[in-house]
Amino acid sequence: MMSPMSCRIAPSILSADFGHLADEIARLEAGGADWIHIDVMDGRFVPNLTFGAKVIETVRKLTRLPLDVHLMVVQPENYFDAFAKAGANGMTIHVEAAPHLERQLARIRELGCGAGIALNPGTPVEWAREVASELDLLLVMTVNPGFGGQSFIASSLDKIRRARLLLMETRSRAVLEVDGGISRATIEQVWRAGADTFVAGHAVFSAADPCAEIAALRAMCTERA
Repeated sequence: MMSPMSCRIAPSILSADFGHLADEIARLEAGGADWIHIDVMDGRFVPNLTFGAKVIETVRKLTRLPLDVHLMVVQPENYFDAFAKAGANGMTIHVEAAPHLERQLARIRELGCGAGIALNPGTPVEWAREVASELDLLLVMTVNPGFGGQSFIASSLDKIRRARLLLMETRSRAVLEVDGGISRATIEQVWRAGADTFVAGHAVFSAADPCAEIAALRAMCTERA
């Protein structure tokens, strides 16, 4: 994982054309993507079913970029070993689905991966406080997880500010990632609120030129006032 406070763009392959996945990944690399974000959904924690270890393994063979794996699943610990073996660089689990959070984060790190937690829109930032110093990544969801292409929840900006403050108060070196509705219309506000890492799926893959879109999103993350 990279150090905090430098802008990272992490395109989500949830919106990619899987019939041409190698070409899609190559375009992301050419466009300067920092990470590849992989959304794992089990149809239980969220109302959708997506990828597993085989997709992570496939993407790993196509790129050297870090694979940022977001587990929207119940009992996430059941996936850790397989995902690490498949090539995940970081794994983020939802606090809402992880009652043994400290132990689960420790296991992710034992496997050599960065350990992160995600907060749903209705989950308080304070739920991250007790483990903040142990995190490599804190993910604030700015849509309700389960589907790509949703609209950014405007009230999330204040939550992002509070998440940044919490990381500062706990002296955490975790990066602050935001996922949901990230586009040219929202990324600058989110950056100024304190985020440094941006998951963008629909905005990148629906663009006429995904490479140019990544550059445009990055250009909007300038020095904070």
